[in-house]
Amino acid sequence: MKQKLQALLFGMLLLGVTGCREFYDYFNEVEPKILKIQDFATGLAAPLGMDIDAKGQIWVTEIGTGNNSGKVSVITSKGVKYVVLEGFPSSLGPEGLEGLNHILVKNGMLYILHVNGLLYKANINSYKPGDAPKQASTLQTEDIGSFVLDYDFENDTEESNPYNLTVGPQGDIFITDAAANVIIRRSSSGKLSVFATFPDLDNPTGIGPPTIDPVPTSITFVQQKFYVTTLTGFPFPTGKARIYAVDLAGNISLYQEGFTTITDMSLDPADNPVLVEHAQFGPQGFMPTTGRIVVATATGQSTMVAGLNQPTAIVRANPLTYYVNSLADGKIMKVSPY
Repeated sequence: MKQKLQALLFGMLLLGVTGCREFYDYFNEVEPKILKIQDFATGLAAPLGMDIDAKGQIWVTEIGTGNNSGKVSVITSKGVKYVVLEGFPSSLGPEGLEGLNHILVKNGMLYILHVNGLLYKANINSYKPGDAPKQASTLQTEDIGSFVLDYDFENDTEESNPYNLTVGPQGDIFITDAAANVIIRRSSSGKLSVFATFPDLDNPTGIGPPTIDPVPTSITFVQQKFYVTTLTGFPFPTGKARIYAVDLAGNISLYQEGFTTITDMSLDPADNPVLVEHAQFGPQGFMPTTGRIVVATATGQSTMVAGLNQPTAIVRANPLTYYVNSLADGKIMKVSPY
C-alpha cells in the first residue's frame, strides 16, 4: 500500500537590463554567495504549505505534533506569527505525521487542503492579526477525496491525497492529488471533474516494482498552461522527478526532467519555474540538508541554494526575495541578496 505523501516527507534573481539567461549564467559562475539565507520565522510545528497575500503576509499550514493540533498561521512582513485557525485533524501513526497539506489565498478566502481529503474554506476578509483563532470545526468543507476514490480511473490507485492547488482559467481551482496521480478541477460553483492524469514512470533502481508513481505535487498556471511538478514514488530515484506542462485541454507533455523529489514551485520574474527539492533519498530515508532551490530555465537547471533541510514550500515576495520552509526544522527562511 502506498504511503501518504506527508508521512514520506516528514521522515537574487536579478533580471534588470541584462535579461534572464545572462543573469543565470552569471549566477552559476559566482556561486550563490550573493544570496543571504536568514531565519524569518521559527518555532513552527511541521510547516508544510505556504502562500503569500497582497500585503506580503505569509500564510502557512502547520501539521502540528498529532492529537488534532494542526493549525493555519499568518506571519507578518516583520516576521511576527499569529495563529488564525486551529484544531485541524493531525495524527502520528504507523505511516508518520499526517494532517494539513498546502494552502491558497484567493479573493479574501483561504483554501486549505488536508490529507483526509477535505478542502477547508475560511473567509479572512475581516481578519486582523491578533484576532482570536477560530476552530477548524467551524469551517465549511468540500470532500475532494471521496470524489477521487469514487472515480473509476484506468490506472486506479484507490487512494487520494489532495496535496496542492492553484487558480486557473475562469477562476477555477486546480488540485493535484499526490496519491491518485491526477489533477482535479473545481469550478467556481464547486463542481469537480478530472482534468488530467499522469502516467507511471519506469523504475531505474531495480528496487521495488518495475514502475513507480509520478506523485504530482505543485501546480501553477502561467501563459495559458500549467506547470506541474512530481516527487516520484518509492524509492525516490535521483534525477527522475519532472516538470510537466499541461495545456487547457488537460494534455500532458514533458517540460523538463532531471530533478529529485520536487515538493513545491514558484515562478521567477521571467516565469521560469523555481523549485524546491525535498531531499536525496538514502539507505536510512530522506537525508538531512540535501534539499535545494533550483531554477528551471530554457537552457537547463541553475541551483540557487543548496543544503536545505527538507523544504516543502516556496513563495516569491518580490523579484529579489523568496521564502522557503523547513518541515524538519520548523521554520521559514528568507532568501534574498539583502
